[in-house]
Amino acid sequence: MLFRSVGFSYLDGAKVIEGFNLEIKKGDTVALVGPSGAGKTTLTDLLARFYDVTEGGIFLDGVDIRSFKQDDLRGLIGIVNQENILFNESVRNNIALGMPETPLGAVIEAATAANAHDFIVEMEHGYDTEIGERGGKLSGGQKQRLAIARALLKDPEILILDEATSSVDTRTEVLVQQAMKRLRAGRTSFVIAHRLSTIRDADVILVMDNGGLVEQGTHEELMERRGFYFNLYASQFQESL
Repeated sequence: MLFRSVGFSYLDGAKVIEGFNLEIKKGDTVALVGPSGAGKTTLTDLLARFYDVTEGGIFLDGVDIRSFKQDDLRGLIGIVNQENILFNESVRNNIALGMPETPLGAVIEAATAANAHDFIVEMEHGYDTEIGERGGKLSGGQKQRLAIARALLKDPEILILDEATSSVDTRTEVLVQQAMKRLRAGRTSFVIAHRLSTIRDADVILVMDNGGLVEQGTHEELMERRGFYFNLYASQFQESL
């Protein structure tokens, strides 16, 4: 995957991304960190073509993603957000969203890998339990694990995980992190996170600010540089490093 001189501006001319260049190996986990408004989510939105770049291009296997049909491109991508779309349907139908012919066994397999099976079978009707409007009968961690199960079932080539653990408590975060690690295996993944402890094992960490890339490297490399990332990490953990 290649981002070549990528830029994006809104219709009013406000520039959000400018001169962004990056080459990613297939199967790598790429973490995006930086202050709010740095352009992290916008960058992944451009990959999924929720917006189109206004400068440069994004290429998959040498092909500009604007050459793909949107449905074909998005069929390659799985997204888990902080707030995921859930419906007042059964657990099974929410996991198998858009894939109604999926056998129950495959749904259970995905839920198990997402650390969701145990709480599902304890519900009144198991996989046939309706979860309420926007998943109102579920906790934040349970909602996230259903979203991860859905992504596992879809089996995408590319993953976008946008603040996927920010709304869960510390105890539940461990279960969600375990599930996300299984989800990332063998896939090219983009992980947007404010909790820097959750992305220490990323293949490359991209530090963004004001729509540009200011640092990149592994956690260890960036800590050794004692630059922008080091200061973010130190301020988050209130440590003198």
